[in-house]
Amino acid sequence: MATWNSRGLRGSTLEELVNRTNEQYREKGLALIQKIPTPITPVRIDKETRHITLAYFEQRSTVDYIGAVQGIPVCFDAKECSAEVFPLANIHPHQVEFMRAFEKQGGVAFFLVLYSQQDLYYYLTLRQLLVFWERMEEGGRKSFRREELDSSFYLNKKNGFLVPYLEGIQLDLQMRD
Repeated sequence: MATWNSRGLRGSTLEELVNRTNEQYREKGLALIQKIPTPITPVRIDKETRHITLAYFEQRSTVDYIGAVQGIPVCFDAKECSAEVFPLANIHPHQVEFMRAFEKQGGVAFFLVLYSQQDLYYYLTLRQLLVFWERMEEGGRKSFRREELDSSFYLNKKNGFLVPYLEGIQLDLQMRD
């Protein structure tokens, strides 16, 4: 079986862990979060295996996940990073604009970042991302270093949740008050 060397599959490990965490949260009645599929149009399908071998994206994807946490609208994107530096090129302008609009409507938008070399999960608030984003737009760095992050937003595995991002949401909301 051939492996697929696509940029789009880089975050598949994190995505699987987040999907399983979402199932745990749903089963416990804590949250209802859904993975948003990226719409594609198949161009070529292998007749024997019935697998799509060539396709194009119908539209730009906004976020990976959307739902509600105890009455609060939530959207987020999951990103994996193998280095100490996160390139902002991994985040698209239309995602940032969607998240800004989402928060203006009273929702909570954030990024889950897995630093895979250290096996560290980080809850990146939209507010913090915007600091780095605006710095980039003003001609500054096109990335941020892990050391620039607020250490209180690292997610520690506990209570059996694989990626306990509800703790990040709780802290995010507390810091808004």
